[in-house]
Amino acid sequence: MANAKPATHTPLITDFGELAAHADYSLLNTLNADPESTESGDDYYPRQVFSGHYVPVKPTPLNQPVYVAHSATLFNELGFDERLVQTDAFTQFFSGDVSNVPASMKQYGWATGYALSIYGTEYTEQCPFRTGNGYGDGRAISVLEAVLNNQRWEMQLKGAGRTPYCRGADGRAVLRSSVREFLAQEHMHALHVPTSRSLSLYVSKTETVERPWYFEGSQSADPEIMVSNPVAITTRVAPSFLRVGQLELFGRRTRKNEYPEARHELEMIVKHLIEREYATVIDRQQPLQEQVLQLAAAFRDRLTSLVADWVRVGFCQGNFNADNCAGGGFTLDYGPFGFCEMFDPVYQPWTGGGRHFAFLNQPVAAEKNFGMFCSAVSHLMNNNQQALDQLSQIRLGFSEYMDTKMANMWAAKLGLDTYHSDLVMQLLRLMVKTSVDYTIFFRELSNVPTELAPLEKSFYAMPDSSILEQWNQWLESWHVELKKNQNNGHLSERMKKVNPKYTWREWLIVPAYQQAASGNFTLIEELQQVLNHPYDEQSADVESKFYCKRPNEFLYAGGISHYSCSS
Repeated sequence: MANAKPATHTPLITDFGELAAHADYSLLNTLNADPESTESGDDYYPRQVFSGHYVPVKPTPLNQPVYVAHSATLFNELGFDERLVQTDAFTQFFSGDVSNVPASMKQYGWATGYALSIYGTEYTEQCPFRTGNGYGDGRAISVLEAVLNNQRWEMQLKGAGRTPYCRGADGRAVLRSSVREFLAQEHMHALHVPTSRSLSLYVSKTETVERPWYFEGSQSADPEIMVSNPVAITTRVAPSFLRVGQLELFGRRTRKNEYPEARHELEMIVKHLIEREYATVIDRQQPLQEQVLQLAAAFRDRLTSLVADWVRVGFCQGNFNADNCAGGGFTLDYGPFGFCEMFDPVYQPWTGGGRHFAFLNQPVAAEKNFGMFCSAVSHLMNNNQQALDQLSQIRLGFSEYMDTKMANMWAAKLGLDTYHSDLVMQLLRLMVKTSVDYTIFFRELSNVPTELAPLEKSFYAMPDSSILEQWNQWLESWHVELKKNQNNGHLSERMKKVNPKYTWREWLIVPAYQQAASGNFTLIEELQQVLNHPYDEQSADVESKFYCKRPNEFLYAGGISHYSCSS
């Protein structure tokens, strides 16, 4: 997701009318609307959507919206003047009121349906109709597509009210989860991990909803009380929000021959995915079957690279269903995510997640999602056995691709030219035995120490003498391997480019959204500055506050070490 920054000669967009001039709704112009939808977009109650790629939906505006934050980095990439965020029209639109927009824009948004599969198994029970026709964007509504600096972007409001897919919920997002998603997306971008992005964040001055959460200081696995939360809307931005789950929905409908146009709608959305996400890497002059094979190979490459990057920076998606897997191969949906602090191979921040989505199990979860992708697009092969065999080989090759990407990632974290399996496995075992802080350990290792003392900064407890001896032996073995490198010049500098110094630490995020609920956004601003420069050496004050292990009182705290998906 490399995005061109605006050229210095390009005039910055200073008012909403200028932004509106860039509107270009490729999805609405190319794909099919639900034939039972309304023209107005007033469509807020759970119902079955039997066909079509999207449902027009008008967002529900926040009551008395208050500006919380915006991403200066993304504004720069889009060519937005900083003053744009303070205009009434910008605030109105990105807090959910699309009723008063220029003629080039739509007075409604759109929500999409998708299928649910969990770890490669199809589900329909979560749909209120038990058919799969009611599962989709319950509170995410796209409101704009625009071409800005030669890049197409889709802008989606998270928490903008009910859609036909809301399954009886209120369609709102609370300030807590909105602050987390807003900060996390830009942090991941700064970590050089492909991701959806954060444009802006608004909170209602008067509107609240209740969600289950934890007592202060609780160590309970499950929430214990209902808490009143301010309602917020964050705008997330990506080249598209097309998901594996969407392809899977139309693949299922084609397989079951649910309606005459099912296969054609599958073909339409696959072509649209290619246009939106793979136009520069797939030859669209080739027959469709060849394009699909190229798509599968390209998506496999992106998805394996993405998951290796997740592990590199300590990220755990927490709920990596196929509907949370972007067809463009980037990180999507920051719900029950977390970053591993004390290293644990089966770290899972979400209490409802299970080990199948745990930290070091994410490569297998990705493979399961890729399998559902391949199953969906296989229906476009017209029973051509040769093409089906080629698709099968791409699918079967996922594990080897994933292993190679993971091996290269571990080698880079250790500063090695080539992967050394025994050395990595020994290290991971020692990290578990010693309870090390994942980020601090690798950052300190990036200084290429010859003795253990500098690494002890990452230890949550000092190990006994036998473990210390194992650490010393590992260090000696590591330096032996380093000497085999073709070029050790600037080794520390290279390692620090893949091993960040500053990471997401939930116990530092909690005060930010707690203070924001009272109208104090200063900590959010401070976190933006720190998290948006994760590889840099920052001030002594920043280091003392943000480059440290989790305090003992937060090690098992509900809402910090683990949390529900309440948002």
